[in-house]
Amino acid sequence: MRLLIVEDDAALARGILKVFRDEGLAVDHVSNGQDALDVARIEPYSAIILDLGLPDMDGLSVLRQIRHAHIHTPILILTARDGTTDRVQGLNQGADDYLSKPFAIEELEARVRALIRRGQGNPDPILALGTFRLDRVTGAAYIGGDILELTRRERAVLETLVTKNGSVVPKARLTADVFGYDDPVAPNALEVYIARLRRKLDNSGIEIITVRGLGYLLRAT
Repeated sequence: MRLLIVEDDAALARGILKVFRDEGLAVDHVSNGQDALDVARIEPYSAIILDLGLPDMDGLSVLRQIRHAHIHTPILILTARDGTTDRVQGLNQGADDYLSKPFAIEELEARVRALIRRGQGNPDPILALGTFRLDRVTGAAYIGGDILELTRRERAVLETLVTKNGSVVPKARLTADVFGYDDPVAPNALEVYIARLRRKLDNSGIEIITVRGLGYLLRAT
């Protein structure tokens, strides 16, 4: 899953970045509205956290332009403005949720995760395929009743593949869900994680299939 944070407060942005990266999300950060518009038009993000008080343009203008470009990514407005009028304007212009500063980071995490699930068309926090279960709230993964030990990026790969259960996920899409644009990525980095997961999933009843020239598919055996 890939998240975009649009926030000009550098300290706050670093804190949010760390929280979601520790959860296994690929996270990008921009500090102004124009950069937000540029990257939102080319990257299919799972969700966007958008501050209203940006240095170059109002966040509501960014929101309007994103929606006018027919980009349907779930957007959570994050702002110090606490007036009802601002909240109503944001929601009426296409925001999916609204959180006022200061906020509890746990609430932000929960709201963003819920937006991502709804955006994927599956609000259930538990993803399942065969004997595999992934709790998208805690990040815990299980095969049958046994815990499956995963790194954050291994979990990100599996989450994307299970979410697209039954469909081939292109390599470029999977790479974008696992690595942010600031992450150093070796040419074969994704293949390394796929190989590790295949070893961990051996004899589990699910397997990762390489569809040559297209991408990867997760299926129950």
